Amino acid sequence: MVITSVDNKKIKEIKRLNDRKGRDETGLFLVEGLHLVKEALSAGTLQELILVDGELVDIEYPTTYVSENVLSSISSLTTPPSVLGICKKPSVKDDYGDKVLVLDRIQDPGNLGTIIRSAVAFNVNTIVLGDGCVDVYNPKVLRATQGLIFQINIVTGNLNTIIPVLKATHTILGTEVTGGTDINNYKGTKSYALIMGNEGQGMSDELKLLCDDLLYIKTNDLCESLNVSIACSILLHQLDK
Repeated sequence: MVITSVDNKKIKEIKRLNDRKGRDETGLFLVEGLHLVKEALSAGTLQELILVDGELVDIEYPTTYVSENVLSSISSLTTPPSVLGICKKPSVKDDYGDKVLVLDRIQDPGNLGTIIRSAVAFNVNTIVLGDGCVDVYNPKVLRATQGLIFQINIVTGNLNTIIPVLKATHTILGTEVTGGTDINNYKGTKSYALIMGNEGQGMSDELKLLCDDLLYIKTNDLCESLNVSIACSILLHQLDK
């Protein structure tokens, strides 16, 4: 059976996953394109395939076939792929691990996706998303991660509650554009929680007071500051040495 109506009840339920509220209420999210679908399958989060009528993929899984116009109504892309996947949100691990990245009000989906990729690349165990961060299951975030979202533990919560708990076992690191320790001179620590702040406002003053050390990246005088995802990548690379 091929669903051809955008008013179909199941299609309406699937389209709810394009909104954060729908994702939060169902515990499900959408991935678009064969690469992300295969990554979700490997991670054990894939629940169902959505294929345009006539499309063949090398995945044997419960499948809903739809017409092209229905697929277009579901997809967040101007030119939708021929395969989508419905996934369940991964369970959260209680053990945060030694290397934790804490994000304070990161709002740009592209930045968050890039940060997730860098966190995986530089062996971060857990990312903590504070209140005010863009939804990690936003379609733009998912695409920017290139599937690496399935390779890291992601926690959401109030940072003013979580960071004091982390402080008992981790060195809390913050960033300061004009002060602190040059990351090139920082000796490092085995267990750390690095806080990266909002794109425009940086880390909140409340969180700065919880930091054990403040770090900065030395640049020339022509550059006032770096994009948060770039700065995060540099810091994580240095801390991973």
